[in-house]
Amino acid sequence: MGYKVGIIGGDGIGPDVIREGLKVIAATGVQLDTVDYDLGGVRFLRDGTILPDSVVDEWRGLDALFLGAVGTPDVPPGVIERGLLLKMRFDLDLYVNRRPFNFPANNVDFEVIRENTEGTYAGEGGFLRKGTPHEIATQGSVNTRRGVERCVRYAFDLARERRKHCTLVHKTNVLTFAGDLWERTFNEVALEYPDVATAYNHVDAACIYFVDSPQRYDVIVTDNLFGDILTDLGGAISGGIGQASSGNLNPSRTGPSMFEPVHGSAPDITGQNKANPIAAILSGAMMLEFLGEADAAARIRAACSQPVSGSTTEVGDILAARV
Repeated sequence: MGYKVGIIGGDGIGPDVIREGLKVIAATGVQLDTVDYDLGGVRFLRDGTILPDSVVDEWRGLDALFLGAVGTPDVPPGVIERGLLLKMRFDLDLYVNRRPFNFPANNVDFEVIRENTEGTYAGEGGFLRKGTPHEIATQGSVNTRRGVERCVRYAFDLARERRKHCTLVHKTNVLTFAGDLWERTFNEVALEYPDVATAYNHVDAACIYFVDSPQRYDVIVTDNLFGDILTDLGGAISGGIGQASSGNLNPSRTGPSMFEPVHGSAPDITGQNKANPIAAILSGAMMLEFLGEADAAARIRAACSQPVSGSTTEVGDILAARV
């Protein structure tokens, strides 16, 4: 028996890229004991199911989750995102979103650590007088010392393993409450890591630096919303979103972590064997590393570092042969 892993192929190209990810993992010799879960936009349209609590309870007994992509054009925006992805993050306490960016041709090699369970995505807010000319909508940003600190500590630990530099990205000159909590926490934790150099960037400046001087970065730590935006930009400057992997981590290991490519379900190319599976394959490597299979993860990354082209299944076959 291998590691117990829940598979959520999801919608569109999701099942196809996950299939290739599992193919490459199998080629490393690491054994997975997989359980398939039919979740996503198609399932919601069929019977209204998004993510039952009973499924979340079942997941608590797994070692990891591997997700392809979810969402279909026929489901209103936010239904699957909040009902499945955010519920998964909140219920399983996946408080770190880790996104590596490595593209030597563009001198890119950094990681973004995004706080994954608080901020503007926590759901605080509401409407007053909705549908009238005097409508008011509020959307708060929820930041706790505990939530910020555990994310910051993870970033410093990672920086210590890499090139020993950690940058906080926020907007402290305008977000004077949330930004103050983040900056004070960052500076206090930094005192415990004298071997790690630090920097601070406003998020708008960071967007410029991502494009014109990404080599300045080693590890970046930031809040949920800024992290969401910055990591998409990071994907654009490091080979494209088709190669962007991610881990939604519970570093405390009180439950499984979830690994997924960050691209969408791409309904326009579903079933055409055209999807780039590399992001899913690299997400699988992240999963193996988190499970303690560092050698297998390194072999997958090495295989993906060399150029490869072809259909979805052909790319999977080539990379499986390389590992």
